[in-house]
Amino acid sequence: MKIDGVSIRPGYVLEYNNNLWAVTKTQHTQPGKGGAYMQVEMKDVKHGTKTNVRFRSDEKVEKVRLDQVDFQFLYVEGNDIHFMHQETFEQITLPVSLLDERVAYLQEGMIVQIEMYDEDAISAQLPEHVVLEVVETEPVVKGQTAASSYKPSILNNGVRVMVPPFIETGTKIIVNTTDSSYVERAK
Repeated sequence: MKIDGVSIRPGYVLEYNNNLWAVTKTQHTQPGKGGAYMQVEMKDVKHGTKTNVRFRSDEKVEKVRLDQVDFQFLYVEGNDIHFMHQETFEQITLPVSLLDERVAYLQEGMIVQIEMYDEDAISAQLPEHVVLEVVETEPVVKGQTAASSYKPSILNNGVRVMVPPFIETGTKIIVNTTDSSYVERAK
């Protein structure tokens, strides 16, 4: 599907120079002289290289249509992650690099949405929030207000997260998987 250069958004996958590129950042610029353009930072899906490209407002670019398929996470083995298709029970193996540091948030039985293009996995989307337990944090300091300060803590998956001062070791919390931030205490 052809789209205008100024319609490009982060998260889109584009076909550019006979390669697939995932858009990571965009900035719309309208200079005082000349036409408007979109400054786009993209990452090559297969090779991982990055590039910056300017697309003019009247320029057309090919947006790739991806199939989104739900897979159940099974296990990690070395540099491979094993998933099972929800309907066919077919198993696939993907490289850990597809998720990078988000691999730490995978939990047994978790449903992960994998975007496919011609039977190749392009990206994987974890659920936005997961529940994890705080295994190490500093003790509560009297007089410290909950609104303005946060303290470091380590979760049961090894990830370091900043939490409010009232959170203690053993507390279950909800964490945002996209930016590793504290959301709220789990109920």
